[in-house]
Amino acid sequence: MAGTVVSDAIYDVAVVGAGPAGAVTAYAAATRGLSVLLLDKATFPRRKVCGCCLNAHALSALAAVGLGGLPAKLGAVPLTRIELAANGRAATLPQVGSVSLSRDAFDVALIRAATDAGANFRPGVTVKLLGRDAGGWHLDAGGPVRARRLVDASGLNGRLLNPDPVVSPTARIGAGTVVDHPAAEYARGTIYLGAGRGGYVGLVRLEDGRLDVAAAFDAAHVRATGSLAAAAEAVLREAGMPTLPGVAEWKGTPPLTRRSREIAGPGWFAVGDAAGYIEPFTGEGMAWAVAGAASLAPLLTEADGDAVRAAWRAAHRKHVVARQYPCRAIAAVLRSPRLCGIAVRALHYWPAAAGPVVRQLNRPLAAVPAVAPGGI
Repeated sequence: MAGTVVSDAIYDVAVVGAGPAGAVTAYAAATRGLSVLLLDKATFPRRKVCGCCLNAHALSALAAVGLGGLPAKLGAVPLTRIELAANGRAATLPQVGSVSLSRDAFDVALIRAATDAGANFRPGVTVKLLGRDAGGWHLDAGGPVRARRLVDASGLNGRLLNPDPVVSPTARIGAGTVVDHPAAEYARGTIYLGAGRGGYVGLVRLEDGRLDVAAAFDAAHVRATGSLAAAAEAVLREAGMPTLPGVAEWKGTPPLTRRSREIAGPGWFAVGDAAGYIEPFTGEGMAWAVAGAASLAPLLTEADGDAVRAAWRAAHRKHVVARQYPCRAIAAVLRSPRLCGIAVRALHYWPAAAGPVVRQLNRPLAAVPAVAPGGI
């Protein structure tokens, strides 16, 4: 999968970070005839804290760049409902047009699509900025690299071009694991979401039968319970959901809700989590990543300048930031045990009341310029 990096080559675009935002940017840029170098400090496949859901918004963004058939090709599981539980009560909501898919499979497939389109890929390297001149950027990425444009898709942990993001004082931390032999109560085709005083836990079956577990916790809750695993068990018990078998390996994230001070500058753009993030629900996290990449790629063919940077800021507001408001409202409800309990009781008797929010979260991506034929 890895391409060969030529030290004296000048790439049109260097993309730092090969998660969905970076890999889709690299793919879409390469299909537009640009020379692309995709870089990541990790080797793939890799474990990633993620809800592993692609909603209709995410799937439409994949289709917009020519990758609409990829989830089905990988065996993605159609999702038909959401089971929401809190305080021992539960409500069942419809979920249409969404799928679950492991990041192990999805990330590797996106990278392969980018390299098949002509991008070079170099995993396992730490990228350092050496400077920028009239010809573009000078990087150290396991060797000298030059690129006219730089795309920062380095995620929540990335500090490439935004070393000091503004983190919300109420931001929760993310956590996740994968259960190889889950309880039968967690059925295929359903998103399970349990909410408690210390956070919430989402669970979904993957294409290979494993159970993906992704959570957002108050840091104080994790400290009080002693570990990420114990924090999850406490929330699931409070919600009245089946607990998990002993899981050895949990991973955590930095605080989730944050914004970057800037998402574009001379010769560079930030996309995906590196451009800002909030607590996501039902596939919105990956939707923001893919939609942002789909919106950015056409601008990479334009001459650098204030106009193209303004265009990216406007596209990011439209296709990403505006889509985050429902998640902010849901997060506010989940933080209040009283409001959450009222919501679950109401939805238990009247699930159709969730329809406007579900439809908003699943609203397809607005049109972006189509790529040349040849997608998956």
